[in-house]
Amino acid sequence: HQAVEELVQAITAQLTPHTGAYHEIWLDGEPIAPEPATAEEEPIYGATYLPRKFKIGVALPGDNCIDVYTQDIGLVAETDQAGELSGYTVLIGGGMGRTHGKTTTYPRLATPLCFATPAEVLPIVTAVVAIQRDYGDRANRKHARMKYLVAERGIAWFRAEVAARTGLPLAEAHALTWHGAEDHLGWHKQGDGTWSLGLFIENGRITDRDDLRLRSGLRAVIERFAPGLRLTPQQNILLTDIPTKHKTAVRALLATHGIVVEPTAHGVRRFAMACPALPTCGQAVAEAERVLPDLLTEITAVLADLGLEKEPVSIRMTGCPNGCARPYMGDIGIVGRSKDLYTIYVGGDAANTRLNQEYADDVPTTAIVPLLRQLFTRWRDERTSREAFGDYWQRVGVTTTSALAAHHA
Repeated sequence: HQAVEELVQAITAQLTPHTGAYHEIWLDGEPIAPEPATAEEEPIYGATYLPRKFKIGVALPGDNCIDVYTQDIGLVAETDQAGELSGYTVLIGGGMGRTHGKTTTYPRLATPLCFATPAEVLPIVTAVVAIQRDYGDRANRKHARMKYLVAERGIAWFRAEVAARTGLPLAEAHALTWHGAEDHLGWHKQGDGTWSLGLFIENGRITDRDDLRLRSGLRAVIERFAPGLRLTPQQNILLTDIPTKHKTAVRALLATHGIVVEPTAHGVRRFAMACPALPTCGQAVAEAERVLPDLLTEITAVLADLGLEKEPVSIRMTGCPNGCARPYMGDIGIVGRSKDLYTIYVGGDAANTRLNQEYADDVPTTAIVPLLRQLFTRWRDERTSREAFGDYWQRVGVTTTSALAAHHA
């Protein structure tokens, strides 16, 4: 953990722009502060920055909690037999965003590039960023992400470019083994005598509502015990560095605010998330965060009725196809098509290592749960022993389900 944290800090320091342009304030076409007296040097980005946003994620061995395949650069740590960090498998070219009706846009999983020793990681990452700087599309914003550069130029071309820029003989990428995508909820030892406590935050919204006074409870715990804080890719929060002697008091204080610390108490909600969507996001064409809780209430009842209430099923919902809640990964994706209409995707996996597939389009909000009931029923009746929802649909093939798509006929 410490070595990975040190790498993250090193990458941040290396790639942070030297220029102050990000911090300049202009009013009516004029800067409100004097320009710097000397010219600024920008060693990596030059005068142009990158064509689009650029995401870098570092994963611990076996735990894909950061959805590493959705990153522009993903680094997966590896340890040797002695438990020491031996290096990182480098993945490049992941991304979720797409546009309805434009087949030239699509979600993409990152591709293995190479294996890097700890000393090689920083120059390799810097080279990959520089390649996107030099070759990324600056004319078409929808084609400007690095995933399209990797897909169209090919991984062999990319390897040759990285090798030429770094002078390193790139080792072949190592095969990756995942045990899942840990959400880190509940109590966990940190290895230094202290504990972390992962708390479920539905859709990342910290608020006081009815009997669940999440905002007040978190404030009370933070003011009294001063824990460390981490936000997770699943929109949850970790309270860290809690001494053993404070565990009981922390749990009791949270309980007085209606906050439950047992991960299993949340059912299917535990593995669900939505983007903010309407009314706060200018890209949204449909609801997500405001409607998903009610949908999950209905889905919970359906799963219980079918005897599947203890099965983990991940559901991700967005108000547009840009994919901020990563709906193209996981068991079920629900993507806003237009007002009150959605595209349904199924067939991802628990470790988030494969894309799901489109199952039905133009599904009204009121038809989502009845459609999922059909899918859940067939899964229950036809799956092999303990076969997960996404694995079942990956095996039988989403295209074989067209007869069920008569839900809005």
